[in-house]
Amino acid sequence: MVRDDDARWLDAAASLGLRARPLSAPNPAVGALIVKDGIVVGRGWTANGGRPHAEAIALEHAGARAKGATLFVTLEPCAHKSPRGPACADLVATSGLARVVIGCGDPDPRTNGEGLKRIADAGIDTAITDHAPSRAGLAGFLVRETQVRPHITLKLAVSQDGFIGPLSGEPVMLTGEIARAHVHRQRALNEAICVGGNTLRNDAPRLDVRLHGLEDRSPRRLVLTRGHAPQGWARLPSPQGVFSLADMQYLYVEGGGATAATFLANGLVDELHLYEAPMTLGEGIPAYGEMGPAQLSNPPRGFVLADRRRLGNDMLFIYQPARN
Repeated sequence: MVRDDDARWLDAAASLGLRARPLSAPNPAVGALIVKDGIVVGRGWTANGGRPHAEAIALEHAGARAKGATLFVTLEPCAHKSPRGPACADLVATSGLARVVIGCGDPDPRTNGEGLKRIADAGIDTAITDHAPSRAGLAGFLVRETQVRPHITLKLAVSQDGFIGPLSGEPVMLTGEIARAHVHRQRALNEAICVGGNTLRNDAPRLDVRLHGLEDRSPRRLVLTRGHAPQGWARLPSPQGVFSLADMQYLYVEGGGATAATFLANGLVDELHLYEAPMTLGEGIPAYGEMGPAQLSNPPRGFVLADRRRLGNDMLFIYQPARN
């Protein structure tokens, strides 16, 4: 049974899980908290490279204090054996925990429901919820498991009238320092970045992470092109090529209008980030290519506004596909 304060502890577990993204690949970025009498006695998030899992780390941290406590974990504990470590459902079942609260079920057929059942069969009280922050923190894993491709975020910096630059094609810095820093943070959360061939030829982008302490998080670089990729880049022959990236959980698309349009037209955008600068261009290169400028009052078909926030003088608008 779900209790009133479960969401609060799952929120905290989801925040821990974010620390593992994307370094936990190929495993999901899971967060776990062990709470006893309102006090956190153990915590963990998936280690770099995917092992140990969050639950194993949290149980080791808690030690004997885990007995009679509650585990809050963002993803159903795994039930399958691996040469890299034990099944977390087995660890939890023998831990002495009194209760386990899970933020999201695991669609992996090796675990789907079996992890929860194994824990319940051990006499531990269990509850599973549809916890939005847990699902958001596991978005790449969930998309990979259900659609066999990475979770794709499309990022565009636009003027207030929806253009990404002047018609001349001359590079222009639309957004300010705070918004650009936020983009670099987003890069650090993704395994690869993709741009179009025109962007690569005209702008020669570095696509690295230039935030102090996160320089080593720079993602792999992909170029959307039918031609050859230069040294240091990998080639994505078409948007449908993302289905060949089934081992990847997170892809960030920073291409121009044509790249944005083709990913949108193919239904391959899971999250749209519009960084809007406080200026107008009057005319320019439409953010969505042949689909037109980025009008806040008229988002791409099927998308709804999920969040907005101010970043210095700029605004970030986050759109997601409407859930049926």
